[in-house]
Amino acid sequence: MVRYAVKITTLTTREETHVKIRPNRLRQTLAAGRVATIIGGTNDPDLIDQLGTLDVDGIWLEGEHGGVDYADLGNLTRACDLWGKTSVVRVMDNDYATIYRTLDRGAQAIVVPHVNTRAEAQAVVEAGKFAPLGKRGMFTSRQGFGVDDYFKTANDQSLLMVLIEDIAAIPKLDEIVRVDHIDVFFVAPSDLATSMGHIGDVGHPDVQKTIDGALTKIVQAGRVAGTLVNAGNVEHYTRMGVRVVFTSFFPWIQAGAKELVERAAAGARG
Repeated sequence: MVRYAVKITTLTTREETHVKIRPNRLRQTLAAGRVATIIGGTNDPDLIDQLGTLDVDGIWLEGEHGGVDYADLGNLTRACDLWGKTSVVRVMDNDYATIYRTLDRGAQAIVVPHVNTRAEAQAVVEAGKFAPLGKRGMFTSRQGFGVDDYFKTANDQSLLMVLIEDIAAIPKLDEIVRVDHIDVFFVAPSDLATSMGHIGDVGHPDVQKTIDGALTKIVQAGRVAGTLVNAGNVEHYTRMGVRVVFTSFFPWIQAGAKELVERAAAGARG
């Protein structure tokens, strides 16, 4: 009989380890003056591992229309961390506890829907930033484990994004963009079109004029503008000064599948 000896070493002294807070890639990209890219949305850590190979800054996790919930967020945000991507979570409402609990579960960026007034934008800051900037509940989130100065540095790495997606927000945009510590003002085309009475018609001239006008106003105010893009319009928006662009990967799959089926049918016809 072969016996294996296992040596167990007990550490009798504690070596102090200083862990720095994990940097937010989206914030780094914006600080460097470059366009920040986000792809998504998903609620599957394995898919994040696949998307992680792409040279994008953030992964959009869908908690408003998708299945992301608090039990999932630990693994979802951890998968983003492993690939060095910012976890960007769209929450379901502008609620104090919803926002800070999502951050507590490891999200590096929060997207809040239907922000139509200055007061609503300020509420995002109060929930998403620790004192003295806001009123976020004092809890060391997963992003803060082992970080001695977490409460001093967390505000510098969390990112807050508000969605301008209702026509009601447009007349109040001058006031909304004055709210400090909102990092991105994101104009959402589909809901904006719907609120204007043009359901499913983002390309309507009035809708496009409203989108461009809102983005221009954000940029001229010296704030960061973001919007949904595709390969056909991304240059138009970045030339306007948009610095955060988001795209879903599913249209690429649809387009690729359609082309493959058409080519297969053409090949069969000889």
